[in-house]
Amino acid sequence: MPATTTTTTRLRRALRREIPCTVGLLADERDFAAMRRYRTFAFDDHPTYLKEVEALLASLARQGAHTTVALFDPDEYVSYCAETGLDPDHPTSRSRFTDHLATTGARVTYTGQPLSALLPELVDTAVRRATWEYATTVLATAGDCPDCGLDLGRDAFDRATRLLLALLDGAGTGTHHLVCSVPAADDHLLAVLHTTRDDDGTNHHDPTAATEFTAVVAAGITLASPGGLVLRVTRPGRPDRLHGWRLTDGTLAPLTEAEVFAAYCTDARTGEPLPPEHGVDHRAGFPLAPGPGAHHHDRP
Repeated sequence: MPATTTTTTRLRRALRREIPCTVGLLADERDFAAMRRYRTFAFDDHPTYLKEVEALLASLARQGAHTTVALFDPDEYVSYCAETGLDPDHPTSRSRFTDHLATTGARVTYTGQPLSALLPELVDTAVRRATWEYATTVLATAGDCPDCGLDLGRDAFDRATRLLLALLDGAGTGTHHLVCSVPAADDHLLAVLHTTRDDDGTNHHDPTAATEFTAVVAAGITLASPGGLVLRVTRPGRPDRLHGWRLTDGTLAPLTEAEVFAAYCTDARTGEPLPPEHGVDHRAGFPLAPGPGAHHHDRP
């Protein structure tokens, strides 16, 4: 018996639900403006473009498709077209680049969230990915100690791991928010980690985020970079505690209470004083013992 039109449509819809889809997204006005140089790019303004992308995502969701959204970088697109011999001013080239992003680029899963929520998540994912790639490259290319043959990158990561465990032990129970900032030669590495420590001393956090955080600390150790780390401890019914350390000589040296206060109550852009946050205690950083067997090797 031949298939009816209704049956064919139903089968195609069922098949469509099993085919993953990736949508490339121009996240900001600058990237959108860069794509307007191409004659075949159909949009004239970024708000209209975002509205149409959101409608497309909603349509795909109604069809039951599994959709991811990838960050479309115009500069990377130009490089990709040059490497593959594609004409950048052609819709098929943009489609092929988007397929390429499905396995190589920063992307998030679309679950029906509005673009106002999806965009920051996508940008954050891209920043975390770039930070991870930079930090791991620093560690992978650190080389060996000329005196003892020790792998400097691995040693720095081990040291950073011990320092993180010491931080969490010293912070005690509660919710912890850690931020590590490391200036690099041509970049600025920033890593954030949220953890919770329960009454029996167990730490709960995203293991991927913990690895990324550790890699940034390790990169700072490897580069001998004058970075810093701050810790906010939150417990029910108590004021938040703020602690701080400076990354120096391959370890985290505690800041004084006055230094922590100054760091939190100074505008980083203008240097002007800021009012202290209500209900927050500024505390000195506590001493950290990275553990036995730690080595520090100055970069040549």
